[in-house]
Amino acid sequence: MLTLPEIQSEVELLAKKIDAPENLLPTYGYSRDGAYPHIEVSAKLYHYVIVERGQERERMKTKDFNQLLFWIFKSITFSMACDFELKNRIEDQDFRIILFAKQKELLSILNKEWAAKVSLRTK
Repeated sequence: MLTLPEIQSEVELLAKKIDAPENLLPTYGYSRDGAYPHIEVSAKLYHYVIVERGQERERMKTKDFNQLLFWIFKSITFSMACDFELKNRIEDQDFRIILFAKQKELLSILNKEWAAKVSLRTK
């Protein structure tokens, strides 16, 4: 199991590859609330946690570090793709076409398997 600082270091390295804004990155060991994700590590599991208005809304757990990274960057790239789509909207076209293409493009820079996972879920 990696420590929180080790996870943070890996996430920051990957985030630089796609120029991810710092405000989209998770926190480590604490929540900043507002539905921003944070990461926790227990004895045998990584936790991806969403807290909103002081209430835990979602907790996903895994032993697989790659799965944790996928969850983190699925969220980051989705937010980035939403921003991209808003700036590049084509009237009379389903906005999801641009959004999902951009998310897939960003994920494929990081990990081709992550891009394929998202492609399967958006069909």
